[in-house]
Amino acid sequence: MLHMPHSLILEDRKKLTVSGVQDVDCFDEETVILYTNMGKLVIHGRALHVNALNVDTGDFLMEGDIVSLQYTENQPGKTGFFSRIFR
Repeated sequence: MLHMPHSLILEDRKKLTVSGVQDVDCFDEETVILYTNMGKLVIHGRALHVNALNVDTGDFLMEGDIVSLQYTENQPGKTGFFSRIFR
């Protein structure tokens, strides 16, 4: 896999754009877990809604009341949501 640039753009704590996304582990209205090329990214908030994910380009867009963003060092495995669908 080619290395995709990773960036975050958070607008007014309501709209989040992320590049370099490799997989989505899970998501609901309070938590979204992404695997990026810089580690696992956990997003907490309220009324979270995933608007777009392009797995080819690694672009991800979501909206809601974003409370926190937290990275961990866990790298993507074969257990992500989209990995399970597209086996």
